[in-house]
Amino acid sequence: MSTAAPGTAQAYWATAPGEGEVRTEPLRAPGPDEALVRALVSGISRGTELLVRRGGVPPSQARRMRAPFQTGDFPFPVKYGYLSVGVVEQGPHDWTGARVFCLHPHQDRYVVPVTALTRVPDAVPTARAVLTGPVETALNALWDAPPCAGDRVAVVGGGLIGGALALLLRRFPLSRLQVVEADPDRRDRLVAAGLDAVDPDVAQGDCDLVLHASTTAPGLALALRLAGDDAQVVELSWFGSAAPQVPLGEDFHSRRLTLVGSQVGRVGAARRHRRDPAERLRVTLDLLADPAFDLLLGAQRPFTGVVAAVEELARRPDLTGCVVLTYPEPGDPRP
Repeated sequence: MSTAAPGTAQAYWATAPGEGEVRTEPLRAPGPDEALVRALVSGISRGTELLVRRGGVPPSQARRMRAPFQTGDFPFPVKYGYLSVGVVEQGPHDWTGARVFCLHPHQDRYVVPVTALTRVPDAVPTARAVLTGPVETALNALWDAPPCAGDRVAVVGGGLIGGALALLLRRFPLSRLQVVEADPDRRDRLVAAGLDAVDPDVAQGDCDLVLHASTTAPGLALALRLAGDDAQVVELSWFGSAAPQVPLGEDFHSRRLTLVGSQVGRVGAARRHRRDPAERLRVTLDLLADPAFDLLLGAQRPFTGVVAAVEELARRPDLTGCVVLTYPEPGDPRP
């Protein structure tokens, strides 16, 4: 059960560059149209959450980068996160007992408006539901730059976002789909899932669409090289306060390449006038009924060890997949 006393909750806070702690805080009763959620699992986003932990959110983007239920301000101290799956313990009758996804930081119990909750379909296991965030980001990118039948497509970077993109793109009638990944272990995982994952040195060019998700300047340069004339390159990596060099000289202009920035904060351009963020979340959770997405799940760690789990993730770039924090069930005697 929760280690917090009744009327309190425990939450993870980033407190200084490279440091964090679990804090006990008050927990109020839910009001009308609100729900008390008990967390079952939450996911740690390697990219954004480690950047926040480093203090890498530039002041100019602090407002845009606020998570929906963030407490505190960048850089520190801040309670940040957005991949929580739980069960409604108190709230409106039709919500009580429901498994839900919420864009909430790592916290064992929390109160939010029911409008902030999305029901998890029965076909989606609880742990897989933490992938709603990265898969939603990938879906939104495909709404920003929809692929066409017969396209030659490359995904540069086979991590959480790149893997989600590839698993969505393999549903399309493409003439070629390659995931370009430098890490051999990550490549092997992608190949085992039935994807064409290749080393950067052998990636095929003349692509109609290239999606970049490696969060490296060399990866972005490669994405531009793989694009054919008049092709689109979609940039999903967020570098925070870093300023990567982008090779826009030589033939960038003569080849008439298009570089598109995609960010999940706004619904992708192709569906912006037909879908809202709530519907995009529902679509994402329906897509997660596919067991192939288990490829993107990483190690499980107890929430009571969240500080060590985040430190491990920062220290070990070889860890693949989304690290899943598990929360004790009611009656569990573990501390």
